[in-house]
Amino acid sequence: GDQLTTTNENGRSGTSDPYVKFKIGGKEVFRSKTIHKNLNPVWEEKACILIDHTREPLYIKVFDYDFGFQDDFIGSAFMDLTSLELNRPTDITLSLKDPHYPDHDLGSILLSVLLAPKEGQREVTMLRRKSWKRSSKFQPQSLRLSDMHRKSQLWRGIVSITLIEGCELKPMDANGLSDPYVKFRLGHQKYKSKIVPKTLNPQWREQFDFHLYEERGGIIDITVWDKDAGKRDDFIGRCQIDLSVLSREQTHKLELQLEEGEGWLVLLVTLTASAAVSISDLSVNSLEDQKEREEILKRYSTMRMFHNMKDVGFLQVKVIRAEALMAADVTGKSDPFCVVELNNDRLLTHTVYKNLNPEWNKVFTFNIKDIHSVLEVTVYDEDRDRSADFLGKVAIPLLSIQNGEQKAYVLKNKQLTGPTKGVIYLEIDVIFNAVKASIRTLMPKEQKYIEEENRLSKQLLLRNFIRMKRCVMVLINAAYYVNSCFDWDSPQRSLAAFVLFLFVVWNFELYMIPLAFLLLLAWNYFLILSGKDNTQHDTVVEDMLEDEEEEDDRDDKDSERKGFMNKLYAIQEVCVSVQNVLDEVASFGERIKNTFNWTVPFLSWLAIVALCMFTVILYFIPLRYIVLVWGISKFTKKLRSPYAIDNNEILDFLSRVPSDVQVVHYQELKQYPSHSPNKRKRNNPG
Repeated sequence: GDQLTTTNENGRSGTSDPYVKFKIGGKEVFRSKTIHKNLNPVWEEKACILIDHTREPLYIKVFDYDFGFQDDFIGSAFMDLTSLELNRPTDITLSLKDPHYPDHDLGSILLSVLLAPKEGQREVTMLRRKSWKRSSKFQPQSLRLSDMHRKSQLWRGIVSITLIEGCELKPMDANGLSDPYVKFRLGHQKYKSKIVPKTLNPQWREQFDFHLYEERGGIIDITVWDKDAGKRDDFIGRCQIDLSVLSREQTHKLELQLEEGEGWLVLLVTLTASAAVSISDLSVNSLEDQKEREEILKRYSTMRMFHNMKDVGFLQVKVIRAEALMAADVTGKSDPFCVVELNNDRLLTHTVYKNLNPEWNKVFTFNIKDIHSVLEVTVYDEDRDRSADFLGKVAIPLLSIQNGEQKAYVLKNKQLTGPTKGVIYLEIDVIFNAVKASIRTLMPKEQKYIEEENRLSKQLLLRNFIRMKRCVMVLINAAYYVNSCFDWDSPQRSLAAFVLFLFVVWNFELYMIPLAFLLLLAWNYFLILSGKDNTQHDTVVEDMLEDEEEEDDRDDKDSERKGFMNKLYAIQEVCVSVQNVLDEVASFGERIKNTFNWTVPFLSWLAIVALCMFTVILYFIPLRYIVLVWGISKFTKKLRSPYAIDNNEILDFLSRVPSDVQVVHYQELKQYPSHSPNKRKRNNPG
């Protein structure tokens, strides 16, 4: 047992910071709090653990907590549940062992256990008390078994922290910069952010969830470090979040000044109660109370349209239940909980354990800052050993919500492109002021701090390319249609277009531009009302998304067999198409620039002559007459010269101007007589 005295990170001999994990079937079912600097800790904690059968033993592991480092293993033991009698409290002492050193005496742990039947023929193991002691010269402390001091370890809430950014941090490296990362600690729970290299103003945009065990809150310790390869990381600063002063069910934006250092951190913190409460018991269920409802309606009435412009509206979401969820655990069950997000506000329900048809019956309220926001409701499976497993998601635009209607939403996959298993029942109410919402629409959107990082995907690249191509094809088809009028393919259509062109140009006024868009909107609205709306484009996008989903599934299955080069070949076809389009766009811009840069003096002089002529013509002749002459010339060109090739003079001119790549190709190299080309290449440092 000598290693117990040297396990903590600072090397103080004779002490440890022990805590205990309990596992059944490889899944963690309970974790005790940490007792600091004690080899004879007394926990006096109580937890209820649901078990399906007693054949699976209870695995108990004791660790020494080390902040900032991996916790050290102290010892473990198994408890055979089949040896317990029903409804009889039993005190059990288990010797701790290390499987690698079975002869070492590592101490013992004391438990008070009650096995009791529960409804549905399931059994409950009640861990009434846990106490671990060293079997050495140290004597155990007195065991305080009073029921008054027993405290449930079931977590009472969730603390969601979004680490947004750091500002003006202290430079720790020789280059005047740092490679900062952040550590968070709440009790025995700890998280570490990613490292952002070479910056004093890092952008993290990461989100962490802590379980809150204390009703009154707690203190989250935050430290900022500079990553140094090959040596100990440098300390940049520290700060704390006192959760007891933050209101529940609300997202707080905090700017925390770093102590013992420079700069500050920007975070979003949300505290969510996790107790299982019914809708009627929830104090924030504002719309059930008629007086509260009238107060909210009054707050967003037309009479108060210019009061607090940022407060656009009020959203109430009732998360009622879910049905037929996906089984995420090996037992064929899940431990589902629900996350409700509106922009950067993120609230959670409690977890319903071992249930594929959970009932949450929880109400959330949000202040709406932008009526065009999308409500996202995601169902996860809680897993204490690792991050939560995704079960399904729905995204609901606020403007599409029908107030007061309990509606079943089919859960979708992570990409929201197709269904997954399960249905969630929600009842949503939206109250907003239309004037405030309209004004807010003309202001910048609120930036979402947590967004999924984009990954390289052949299907995603192809989809975006096809979307862009479809948009461009609309313009190209419109140009083809106009050209067909100029070509007199259909004499009746060309004649009608010619007469319309003369009439519009002769009578044109600026107000006709917004009027044309107004007529287009009215025409499409009429098509929708008459049921003649063409929704073919929606099915095209849906088909693309379904293909992408199937391709992603195939990629997931084949990912182990595919090498890096195979993936490159798979996206080569799309990359070539994108590469060609980018080349065309870049070349067009570079040719315009090189015209004005006198790259080819002959073309620049030609441009000067043409621009002088256009300037004189526009000065002396009204624009209306110029457009009329151009239009008449275009319409009559095919009549005058049936075999003339259609062209655009400006594009023809630009095609003669070299792009930057062509300028390099045409550039002459200086001759070095004393060296061969190969030697010159080696000797030339540039």
